[in-house]
Amino acid sequence: MTHLPHLVTDLGLILGAAGITTLIFKKIKQPLVLGYIIAGLLVGPHFSLFPTIMEPESITVWAEIGVIFLLFSLGLEFSFKKLVKVGGASSVMALTEVGVMLLLGYLAGKVLGWSTMDSIFLGGILSISSTTIIIRAFEELGVKSQKFAGLVFGVLIVEDLVAILLMVLLSTLAVSQQFAGSEMLEAVLKLGFFLLLWFLGGIFLIPTFLRKASKLMNNETLLIVSLALCLIMVILAAKAGFSPALGAFIMGSILAETTKAEKIEHLISSVKDLFGAIFFVSVGILIDPSTIVEYAGPIALITLVTLVGKLTSITAGGLISGQGLKTSIQSGMSVSQIGEFSFIIATLGLTLKVTSDFIYPVAVAVSAITTFTTPYMIKYSEPLYRVVERVLPQKWLSSLNEYSSGTQTISTTSDWKVVLRSYVLNLVVLSVIIISVILLSSQYLNPFITQNVINGNLGDIVTTAITFILMSPFLWALAVHHPEKEAQGRIWANKNYRSLIIVLEFSRIAVAILFVFFLLNQFFSVQLAVVVGLVMVVLMVVFSRRIQAFYIRIENRFVRNLNARELHEAERMHHTLTPWNVHLTSFEVSPEADVVGKNLAELQVREKYGVNVAVIERGERTLTAPTRNERIYPHDKLYVFGTDEQMEAFRQFLEAGSRQPVANGERDEIKLQKLKVREGSMLLHQSIRNSGVREKTKGLIVGIERQGERMINPDSELVFEEGDLVWIVGSPQKIKQLEEARENTSQNQSPGKGLSFSN
Repeated sequence: MTHLPHLVTDLGLILGAAGITTLIFKKIKQPLVLGYIIAGLLVGPHFSLFPTIMEPESITVWAEIGVIFLLFSLGLEFSFKKLVKVGGASSVMALTEVGVMLLLGYLAGKVLGWSTMDSIFLGGILSISSTTIIIRAFEELGVKSQKFAGLVFGVLIVEDLVAILLMVLLSTLAVSQQFAGSEMLEAVLKLGFFLLLWFLGGIFLIPTFLRKASKLMNNETLLIVSLALCLIMVILAAKAGFSPALGAFIMGSILAETTKAEKIEHLISSVKDLFGAIFFVSVGILIDPSTIVEYAGPIALITLVTLVGKLTSITAGGLISGQGLKTSIQSGMSVSQIGEFSFIIATLGLTLKVTSDFIYPVAVAVSAITTFTTPYMIKYSEPLYRVVERVLPQKWLSSLNEYSSGTQTISTTSDWKVVLRSYVLNLVVLSVIIISVILLSSQYLNPFITQNVINGNLGDIVTTAITFILMSPFLWALAVHHPEKEAQGRIWANKNYRSLIIVLEFSRIAVAILFVFFLLNQFFSVQLAVVVGLVMVVLMVVFSRRIQAFYIRIENRFVRNLNARELHEAERMHHTLTPWNVHLTSFEVSPEADVVGKNLAELQVREKYGVNVAVIERGERTLTAPTRNERIYPHDKLYVFGTDEQMEAFRQFLEAGSRQPVANGERDEIKLQKLKVREGSMLLHQSIRNSGVREKTKGLIVGIERQGERMINPDSELVFEEGDLVWIVGSPQKIKQLEEARENTSQNQSPGKGLSFSN
């Protein structure tokens, strides 16, 4: 009789149990993750009714591979560009939730008498919600298109990155066994350094490699190459002292920016499903039912903390960020569960041997309960909002509405903000690149040259020369490159600010020189380093044009690779419509353009120019298929379909009313202001069209609050009534002038009448 290795029989047992339970859970419309966990429980050592696995250690290895591919697939869905596009509201909500749940988890553990390390890991376990469960619940309930769903997706994106940071911090804490602030800071800085370095290097190299090798790749080779890249990054992460799962997540996020992202995601799905199933089954194998019975009380308490804590923290974060009460409550009810990252954090504690054995089954039990409650929490979020609305005092509701309205302010970005942001970004990015080049040179290149090529000081000189050549484009960019020339030019036009610009320029040059001496200090004495440093500076000046051209090529390739996916999709759309001789082009609306404040029906762009406005990007919002009543605002980005001739005519129309930009500091500030219509006001009983507000303030009435009801983009025939709050987008100075003009015309009226102005 042929002997089968225990690994094969164990895998057969695991997958057989997983197949049966998932079919049952699919039938009863419950998350498959719970089916996998129950399958593991049935074939685990604590349940004797069914056959039991023979080698748990081997299954643990397979489960670790499952975590790697699970994080790899999450990275493919993550994308750092999505993180940048996530609004401030989602970031505030996510960070508020994580902070509150870390604290509540720690306090709950202490109340239960658990150790400090158990309590800390419990906080980490409770702080991250389940992306898989939430997405599935949204699809089943048909709420993916609602406003709160977009906020929740943003929260989940931020949580994914926070979870990676938590894994690093918890690992550091587990090793040091104490709250060492310096070690924590070092861990965060180290994580930030390697994240940025891997992202920059990955975006520069991998899309180019995939593009050049695309003719040689079919589905099979692309799958193998993708898995190889994933595991290479896993090795690099482990060598750098991070979790292997972090490396998988980073590689997934890098590949998410390539043109092959969707195809890789499709190819990897089967591999992810297989190893993911093994991981979740292994979670069930580790569960001891007697432990769950023994800790039924703590499980109930922690479940309550999870449901109430997440609801409260997300709702509070939403209100702080200016979201309405309804949207905030709906978001809070949606994320009240824990999932895959919680299992990974619990596994981390067991692997590092710093948490008690009961933490794992407790986390799984809480996850199972909150997974069952998630659809009901989402379903009853609106009824809960109505109850809260009835209970809260009217004064509180009015204050919340006023705060929410006040945060929706439209303002221009100052030139100083643009310039300083570009300076800081360049300093951080280029410093990471330069430091990594120097460290790699001293750690690997110099030993190789001195041991295998040239010995002694001559080998150090050769190493320094090679390193300097590699560094020179980035040193040049750090010292003299101006990424925001126009904004800096407008600031320079104001003589009062020239000294500050000069200080910034000299600071950049000084930092570049410091990096040169940092390199030289690795190999030479101080006196020799000064001489060689001066020679290097002279060489950079002599060859500055060549260095500049080389850096521009590097930057262009990086930007092209970073935007490759979007460009590919736009190009595909262009090729699809080529027979019609039309294409998609974007236009940014100047604040001085005549089209500002008018809706699409008034502009009649389709009738006059034959083009269609397909999408409007407004800050962090994207309006697809805008209606005829959609108004155009300053700095809107319009995506328009049409032929070349139609596009040119539309461009001229769009720019027809634009004036030359004024000097820095003289531009009108754009804000959202409100006017209150009082008794005796000249606006009272006037229609919007006849009131002259648009003509006198060059502003746009975007909303009216009347007796607690909000009217967005009111009709021009709407008549003002006493007590109306009129919201106007425009220059505060001109709106203030309108107020003063109204007061002058009504100076003979009694006090308290007329228009009331406020920010």
